[in-house]
Amino acid sequence: MTDQQTATEAPGSEPTRARLTGAVIIGAITEGSPAVITILAIFAALVVGGVLIVVTDPNVLRAWDSFGYAPGAALAATWQSVASAYSALFEGSVFSPATIGAAFHGGSIGAIFYPLSQTVFEATPLILTGLAVAIAFRAGLFNIGGTSQFIGGAIVAAWLGFGVSMPPVIHVIACVLGGAAGGAIVGWVTGELKARTGAHEVIITIMLNYVMIYLLYFLLSTPSALQAPHQYNQIAPPIQPDAQLPHVGGPPPQASVGFLIAIAAAVAVAWLLSRSTLGFQFRTVGANPSAARSAGMKVERAWVLVLLIAGALAGLAGAVIIMSGSSPPPPLGTSTYGTYGFDGITVALLGRAKPMGVVLAGLLFGAIDAGGTIVATYTTVPVDIVQVLEGLIVLFVAAPPLIRAIFRLRGASGSGMEAVAKGWNG
Repeated sequence: MTDQQTATEAPGSEPTRARLTGAVIIGAITEGSPAVITILAIFAALVVGGVLIVVTDPNVLRAWDSFGYAPGAALAATWQSVASAYSALFEGSVFSPATIGAAFHGGSIGAIFYPLSQTVFEATPLILTGLAVAIAFRAGLFNIGGTSQFIGGAIVAAWLGFGVSMPPVIHVIACVLGGAAGGAIVGWVTGELKARTGAHEVIITIMLNYVMIYLLYFLLSTPSALQAPHQYNQIAPPIQPDAQLPHVGGPPPQASVGFLIAIAAAVAVAWLLSRSTLGFQFRTVGANPSAARSAGMKVERAWVLVLLIAGALAGLAGAVIIMSGSSPPPPLGTSTYGTYGFDGITVALLGRAKPMGVVLAGLLFGAIDAGGTIVATYTTVPVDIVQVLEGLIVLFVAAPPLIRAIFRLRGASGSGMEAVAKGWNG
């Protein structure tokens, strides 16, 4: 019985389930679930999120204390709390009707697109780090090193941005390519260690995350390295103006060219996986390394190459963050890498490790992040609800049987994440 089989039956014996392995999990992630399940999972997450909004709103809880003699007031307060939170989420990530009305009376037209530009800005690094995880999934690898690869790209892009003088257009291109190279080097180290020693990529990438984090701390604490002159904080100098990514369509709040880079990267990864010989090798190695080796493919070489490409994608995310945003962009600091590396795992899971799915998942989470700031600013809902909502979406997407039971959908044979659920007792 192979790793990809979920059950086999022998005459006179009970059906047996496959042993749950990394190959089974990755196969379940890439196979995914029907689109209707994903849509219903997002809807279920919004419903549960609404319940959490209600129980964390002190005004609603006080209104429910008087439910016995004023039920209408309690229900109205509940609706007002949920509606105001989700309206603020929408207005902070898509558009606000107030800005449209203001534009017809002499207001700024650019203000209409500001929420969308924020969504795109938040989504750009998520798409790139999500692609870094997704392409590794396709080769049968768990790339948990998005953080280290992001930092590698950010370090190189920041140094080229403030420490090297070049003509404007060349300077931007050099910083982008340098960021990709910085992340690729970190990814290449992971691939080489796995190929030459057989060490598991999860262990290597987790350890490299710490290595790169503390390397960043050291460089930002060393005046002769990345620390800004006459600065006691761990912060790098701001990059030069001619190294900043231009905005698309004009001045802020329009999105930067970084989003176009992310879309181009998604298209390139889609072509690589579906149209190229190298992508076929990646997919074959991911499906069955032993069969790929028997067919004459160099499995170790595929591991090195796919992790190098994954590192380049995550490094691009670091470069984009360093080179875009406000004018000038915030300089490289100890918190620049944030949670982008681990958020990329979530985006890749929700996008089923498919490039276009990663783009849509990145935009969804970018919208939630962008709108979450408005929710926390203009409502009584705590900002932590935004992270909880993202977690609920992933939880429900990863549990198709639960969604089928909630919405009373017809059952289906185990596939995708359902196969994983059936394999835990293998």
